[in-house]
Amino acid sequence: MTSAKSLSGKTLLISGGSRGIGEAIAVRAAQDGANVALIAKTAEPHPKLPGTIYTAAEAIEKAGGKALPIVGDIRNDEVVESAVAQTVERFGGIDIVVNNASAINLARTDQIPMKAYDLMQDINCRGAFLLSKASIEHLRKSASEGRNPHILTLSPPISTDPKWFGMIGTAYTIAKFGMSLVTLGLSEELRADGIAANSLWPRTTIDTAAVRNILSDMAATSRTPQIMADAAHAILTKPSTEVTGQFFIDDEVLRAEGVTDFAQYRLCEREEDLSPDLWVDPPTKS
Repeated sequence: MTSAKSLSGKTLLISGGSRGIGEAIAVRAAQDGANVALIAKTAEPHPKLPGTIYTAAEAIEKAGGKALPIVGDIRNDEVVESAVAQTVERFGGIDIVVNNASAINLARTDQIPMKAYDLMQDINCRGAFLLSKASIEHLRKSASEGRNPHILTLSPPISTDPKWFGMIGTAYTIAKFGMSLVTLGLSEELRADGIAANSLWPRTTIDTAAVRNILSDMAATSRTPQIMADAAHAILTKPSTEVTGQFFIDDEVLRAEGVTDFAQYRLCEREEDLSPDLWVDPPTKS
């Protein structure tokens, strides 16, 4: 019998999983023997961002899972619907959707081009809504078969405290809080179906290629993507009928799971040297 804490045999559909946190979540699931479909645009190596959808697929297979790389734009309705259909055809269904794809631009309102604003809205909020919407029929089937279906969106806890808008910029804040509203809405819409919808966000900055490019001075004081992968795994193995509509922080999830050694996740020597993420308070010492 498969352990309740295992994703063995489950099928995940992940957006933007060619590198960073998305790839780490995919590989962690693959270690259980999961099937992982990835939809991302990165088919060719980027000059500044290492990794492609194909190198991520190789990492999934090497970890013990089965991979389906799908090159496509999360903003395109037909592409997303096709990705869902390809996943179901290959693996027989969908049990978990991970909305990881995201665009970031921290420019202030008077400086951000509307093209950049629209890009963030289309990838972040609309993309999460679209991929979730296109998968609902299959998640309902997963629920009817007792397969513990989940939607997990990588977005922050919603807060109306004006300080976040002032610190981060209104455009990006709207785009990420839009993703969180998708979680809030779907958790209520799908509660009766037994489908969980939750969000996960890091306590600290995470050492990804995007952080190195945009917040380069924080890369050395970040945690590794593995902390998000381990936290996501813990959430996705919780009962979908009991845990929904929650906005989780990575280290809080792991503390509740009994993890006490957080040194394994950090790149700097001391916990107090970690850079807090944009929307959360600094980590406690451990």
